[in-house]
Amino acid sequence: MFNFERLAVWQKAVDLTDTVYAELKSFPGDERFGLTSQLRRAVGSVSAHIAEGCARSSADFATFLGYAAGSLYEVVTHCAIARRRCYLTDESHRKIYVRAEEIARMLSGLRKSLK
Repeated sequence: MFNFERLAVWQKAVDLTDTVYAELKSFPGDERFGLTSQLRRAVGSVSAHIAEGCARSSADFATFLGYAAGSLYEVVTHCAIARRRCYLTDESHRKIYVRAEEIARMLSGLRKSLK
C-alpha cells in the first residue's frame, strides 16, 4: 500500500470522484466535451495531486495540497453551473457540495500541519 492511500482525505477525494462520475451519466450528450469533461478532469485531479504530493518534501506536499484544493474549487464551480443548467438536482448538488466542504477542511488542516 502506498502512503497516500492511508490518508483519509485521499480516500474521500476518490469517493467524491465516484460520486461525480455517477452523476455525469445523466448529463446531456452535447456536454461530453464541455462541462462533463471539465468535471472529470477537475475531480480526478484532487486525489491525484494529493498522491503526487506525498512523494515530495513537506514544503512541496503543501504546495500540491494547494493544487488539490484548487481542483476541488473547480469541481464546486462546475457543479454550480450544472445545477443552474438543471443537469444536477438540488439534492445531488448538495451531496457533492457537502463532501467537497469536508475535503476542503481536511486539505486545509493537513497543509497547516506541514508548516
